[in-house]
Order: sequence, then structure tokens, then C-alpha cells
Amino acid sequence: MSTPTSELPPLMSHLMELKKRLTIAILAYIFGVLVLMNFSEVVFEFISMPIRDALPPNTPLIFLNAPDVFFTYLKIALVLSLFATAPITFYQLWAFVAPGLYKNERRAFLGYFVSSLVLMISGAAFSFFVVFPLIFEFFLGFSTDLIQAMPAVKEYLTLVLKLLFAFGMSFQIPIVIMLLVRMDLVSIEALKDKRRYVIVWAFIFAAVLTPPDIISQTLLAFPMLFLYEVGIIVAKVLSNKAANQQEEPEEDL
Repeated sequence: MSTPTSELPPLMSHLMELKKRLTIAILAYIFGVLVLMNFSEVVFEFISMPIRDALPPNTPLIFLNAPDVFFTYLKIALVLSLFATAPITFYQLWAFVAPGLYKNERRAFLGYFVSSLVLMISGAAFSFFVVFPLIFEFFLGFSTDLIQAMPAVKEYLTLVLKLLFAFGMSFQIPIVIMLLVRMDLVSIEALKDKRRYVIVWAFIFAAVLTPPDIISQTLLAFPMLFLYEVGIIVAKVLSNKAANQQEEPEEDL
């Protein structure tokens, strides 16, 4: 005879609730993959626009091995499902975490989540609409009458996903800085003092995650440095606001 969830010890009750939430999120994700496989071809046509625009007219994209196209479409569906089912996943996470949070903590959680999502989309959009056309035009500009480019779909998708992820993650810098300052793990003064190291690491990070050309590396490193400064400014504003709110009750006394 099964024990009702309400009669279980607190830890076991939380684990059962977590298992339930994870199961729902995983099933939704799998269902999303199965549905979105039907739209992978359309999505690939869209994400291949930057390289097709840089290629001579009527130049096809090729595949070198029989399963490449299938696995390309599958990979697209796997990635798309992450975003398509994100509302369900977030709701399950929120339903599990929210009961243990105070009202101000709930507002902060929602604020950080929405800001992170907006920044990630902004980073991906910047890479797709600004960086991709530049780097593909640069690389394909070396084609000659003797040497012609025939890009393979598998390698192209791998490069696109890598760059989208790199730019999406790099645009999270302001959120990371605000969280570190909010949790008192680092001070604003320390962040300012580390600028010279940040500049070096930004270009190292860009060199590792982008193709070996100065255009894409610069277009990733400079936004990272700009967002680092934005994070410092926003963290300082929020810190001052929090300090003022703590002083107000003392002034009223």
C-alpha cells in the first residue's frame, strides 16, 4: 500500500515532488522533439540563409555520409525543443521552488530569469544577423574559379550552434555579475580592479569559441567587455537601491 505524499518525511516529500516535476519536463521535451522533427527542414533553410547568401547563386549544401541529413535534422529538433518546451520546464521549476521563497525572492527570481532569457536571445540574434554574414563573407571570399566552396550541412550546423551558444552565454555576463555582487561573493571595486584581466580573458574566450579569424573573435570579445561594464553599472545601482531601502526604516524612527 503506497504512502500518501503528505505523510512522507519532508525530505522524501520534496524528492517525490522533484521527481514528478522532472518527469513532466522530460516528457514534454521528448514530445517536442518528436513534433519538431517535422519542421527541421524549414528551420535549417532559415538558419542556412547567412551562408547561402554568401555563396554564389544556386550553390548547394552537401552531405558526405548517408545519415548526416537525418542527424542534422534530429539535432535541430533537440535544440528547438529546449526552447519550445522552456515555458513548461520553467513552470515545473517555479512550482517546485516558489513555495519555499519569500515574496521579494520570487520577484528577484523572475526578474533574473526573464533578463537572462532576453540576453540569451539577444546574443543569439546578434551572432546570427551581424556576425554570421561577416564571417561567411570573409571565409568564402577566398574562393576562386579553381577552388569553390561546397559546405556540408553537418559541419555548418555544428559551427552555427557553437557560435549561437557562445554568444548567448557571453551575453549572460551582466546577470552573473549582479548575482555575484548580490550574494557578496565579489565587490564592485574588485570588479573594476580586474578590468585588465577581463580584457585578456575575453579575447582568449573568443579565440577558443569562434573560428580562427579576427572578425568573429573581435565581435565576441568587444560585446563581452561592454556587457561587463553594463553589469558593474547595474550592480552598483541595485546595491545603492538596496542600501537606501535598509536605511529608510532607521530614518523613520
